[in-house]
Amino acid sequence: MSYFKIDRIWRIYYVMPTYIAKQPDLPEVPKHWTRFDGIHSPRIEETPRKVVVRQVEHEPGAYAPYHSHGWGQLLFISEGLIHVSAKDIGFWVVPPQRAVWIPAFTQHDARTIHAVQMRNLYISPDAASELPDHCQVIHITPLLRELILALGEFDTLYDEAGAEGRLVQVFLDRLKTTPEVPLSLPRPSGKILQKIADYLAADPADQRSMEDWATELGTSSRSLARHFRQDTGMTFGQWRQQARLLAALTRIARGDPIANIALDLGYSSQSAFIAMFKKALGKTPGRYFEL
Repeated sequence: MSYFKIDRIWRIYYVMPTYIAKQPDLPEVPKHWTRFDGIHSPRIEETPRKVVVRQVEHEPGAYAPYHSHGWGQLLFISEGLIHVSAKDIGFWVVPPQRAVWIPAFTQHDARTIHAVQMRNLYISPDAASELPDHCQVIHITPLLRELILALGEFDTLYDEAGAEGRLVQVFLDRLKTTPEVPLSLPRPSGKILQKIADYLAADPADQRSMEDWATELGTSSRSLARHFRQDTGMTFGQWRQQARLLAALTRIARGDPIANIALDLGYSSQSAFIAMFKKALGKTPGRYFEL
């Protein structure tokens, strides 16, 4: 078998990664995962191309512990739903027909919530120089989706000077102009704020006000409010609503009734929940996953 002639479909069983030698002044980069039959894949960073695509399938509950890559990673979900978090930065929900962009050397993990089919597109540092320097979820347009699917059919060492190389460049050009989707939940850095954030992430329906939290934690509501905005760029109310929104997306993808979701997340009525959802994401909950 040629070094680069490997199957495109990888069924990955997540284990704690082993690390290669640390490069000077750069975070550690894990070796890539092995296939189910034990054959090792070549390291992405050693591939002399701008983009490498791998098709991956996971069952619910699959988990990749914190790791990073030497190249940027666009993780496109064609079916299913995953959660991704970047260490000490934030949390993202990635539904179908969306993708999460993870810059090079960003420590991140991933958890499969519903069985997924996805494409991992690894982008070299030179090709990613104009892409965002922070994690974000993006909407995949029909054109970008078709480009991703087409790239997935290329050999690893595709012809850079021919039609394949030109299509890769079109993909990169379109990716640069794709807007961010508000599906992130920033993590505060202060220990007191992290206690609140962890509790609300676990129970988004909690109705306690900032004043209630200040009394419970022995501090002032004004101090909490100021630090919450400084740490997350959001007010306490905005952060809690975003936590509820991301929790709702997970349950909508699972097929839970909208009325039950609204009640469980602390909304006074189904209509109030639908209004919040549409204002935040531009579609009603029942239509959000339509292409």
